[in-house]
Amino acid sequence: MEQEQYLTITALTRYIKRQFDRDTLLNNVWVRGEISNFKLHSRGHMYFTLKDENARIQSVMFAGNNRSLQFRPEDGMKVLVRGDVTVYEPYGQYQLYAREMQPDGIGALFLAFEKLKQKLEEEGLFATEVKKPLPRYPREIGVITSRTGAAVRDIFTTIKRRYPIAKITLFPVDVQGEFAAPSIAKAIQMANMLNKHDVLIVGRGGGSIEDLWPFNEEAVARSIFSSTIPIISAVGHETDFTIADFVADVRAATPTAAAELAVPQLTEIHEKVFERQGRLIRAVMNRLQFEKKRLTHLQHSYAFRYPLQLIRQKNQDLDRLLERLRREMNVQVERKVEKWKNIDQQIRHKHPKRLLIEAKEQRMQITKRLIREMKQRHKESMMDFQQNISKLSALSPLNVMERGYSFITKEGQVVNSIKNVQLSDMIKVNLKDGQLDCHVWGMEESKNE
Repeated sequence: MEQEQYLTITALTRYIKRQFDRDTLLNNVWVRGEISNFKLHSRGHMYFTLKDENARIQSVMFAGNNRSLQFRPEDGMKVLVRGDVTVYEPYGQYQLYAREMQPDGIGALFLAFEKLKQKLEEEGLFATEVKKPLPRYPREIGVITSRTGAAVRDIFTTIKRRYPIAKITLFPVDVQGEFAAPSIAKAIQMANMLNKHDVLIVGRGGGSIEDLWPFNEEAVARSIFSSTIPIISAVGHETDFTIADFVADVRAATPTAAAELAVPQLTEIHEKVFERQGRLIRAVMNRLQFEKKRLTHLQHSYAFRYPLQLIRQKNQDLDRLLERLRREMNVQVERKVEKWKNIDQQIRHKHPKRLLIEAKEQRMQITKRLIREMKQRHKESMMDFQQNISKLSALSPLNVMERGYSFITKEGQVVNSIKNVQLSDMIKVNLKDGQLDCHVWGMEESKNE
């Protein structure tokens, strides 16, 4: 065979992949299978294997497709998947690329379980703070389970063995089937209406998830939550969990364990009573010994041997204390009186009438001082005024004019030089008793300059 007839692995794988891609059935196929080897990648992609009894196929669901899932896939979950079947070239293997996924069978129940669990948890039905404590020594116990079966037998046997003085009342109910949930809810309500039980045990033996499903119903969960009587949930085996377990005040792994939680062990109670009885007797005997020693000590004390002397001494002490009390009282009274006098004096000194009189006297003194100051000031001002008048009179041109002098003005300006006037100017000659209107007819400059 010639060398050109050989294909490379890559070419062969690519050819096979193209054949897969051309097949319309493989481009949109629905498959049913069980998930195994599930792995969630850090980037959000899901890698898993789908299998049935005879075959398996590698599968992948990318993050863009699995964001809309309403449940979290897990190993062992049966699902319905729609996607494309093609070849992954690097490994040369065919695999399913899932685009949609839905629970199948038990998976649908699991999804319903998770949805109801999330809803009730958000409403606070699972909160620790609303859990009621179990009674320590119950007198009457209600058991809500099937009339037949191992569960009721184990509960009754365990209670009678551990705490035979307790009274047990059976509320027979259906524990599987479509009428089971209403039957259980009604029994819980009836027990609360009777209001004579200290604790209720609600449960059944083991079974499939379908058999245990009534204890996952919302009606049962809300009845347990509304119960005023503490409830112990005992459904299935240790690995089985139901909604009732989360809502109940206490969850027991098995019906037998529920009976053990509901009642104490009578023999242990007897042992505790005997042990505490012994401790009480020892405590009483020790206290008696202590009090006897104390009584002996008191009998030998001074008070018992010489009571009269002690009474006399106490009387003297009483007199001394009374005298001291009187002195202290007198001192306190004197202090209070002195303090009151000081306060009274301060009040009198600060009395508004006194302050008003003092203010009036002060005002009168200020007024007198002000008048005196004003008169003195007026006198001094008059003296200054007379002096200034005398100075003005001495310097006044009118006095000079009395001696025959006059002064000349031109247009209101004093003429003190011939240079201020010209020929034919109108001038005024001011005399002591009037003015003369004159014309300048001639000028002659003084030769002294």
